Amino acid sequence: MRVPALIAAGIALLLALLGSVFVVSEGHSAIVFRLGTVVREDIGPGLRFKWPLIETARVFDRRLQILESPPERYLTADKLDVSVDFFALGQIDDMRRFFQATGGDETVAVERLAPIIRDSLRNEINSLNLLDVVKGDREAVIGKQLETINKGAATLGIRIKDIRIKRIDLPQDSNVLASVYNQMRSQRLQVASQLRAEGVEQAQAIRATADRDKTVILAEAERDAQRLRGEGDAEATRMYGEAASKDPAFFTFQRSLESYRKSFADGQSVIVLDRDDPFLQYLKSDR
Repeated sequence: MRVPALIAAGIALLLALLGSVFVVSEGHSAIVFRLGTVVREDIGPGLRFKWPLIETARVFDRRLQILESPPERYLTADKLDVSVDFFALGQIDDMRRFFQATGGDETVAVERLAPIIRDSLRNEINSLNLLDVVKGDREAVIGKQLETINKGAATLGIRIKDIRIKRIDLPQDSNVLASVYNQMRSQRLQVASQLRAEGVEQAQAIRATADRDKTVILAEAERDAQRLRGEGDAEATRMYGEAASKDPAFFTFQRSLESYRKSFADGQSVIVLDRDDPFLQYLKSDR
């Protein structure tokens, strides 16, 4: 009878030992309950002990979790419909509060957290125009409401690290698409008109500069031409004066030839003069 008793005692001791040991993995934390009351919390990774039979342990994953939510439809500031699909990255921040609020059920946590996020996003999207929602900085839209969201999430013992918008859809069952396209078309036309106006202004400025430069160049050229003509006339007068002083008779003869050439240049001129006119002296005499 002693051997079966020892075996039974050994088995009871083994069961008691197994019931007093639990393991917390990396990235997890545990809570220990004594008869349903939390006695220890935030127990880190490792091999841990508890009193058998009267104490139980619950282990929770404290790593970042993706909290999915179905797409939600919102109304923008310009009274247009938009469908937003998002997900949140969160983790358990307060083990005791998380267990008290959700009973440790992550599904319950997601169901209670989703309305908090949706309501905060609704407040932000309701204040923006459709184009700002579709084309704007999505991180800025989320960032403005993240603090408010975490105030609500704290009641569940959860902290939201980030919220990402996966996609923003324009509902097909409304006139939103046409409205967006019209607004985008109007913006593009406005930009095109502005660019054309700037081009016209630049072209006018270039033409004005070119006309001014042309006027300056022509004026400088005319000034230089007059100066050169004046210098040429002065040089010719000087040369004529030197020639006249050296041989007055030849100079007179040369001037007369030039006068004849200019007078009969076209070959059809008729000049009526007296036969004794000095103009004809070199035409009737070879001396």
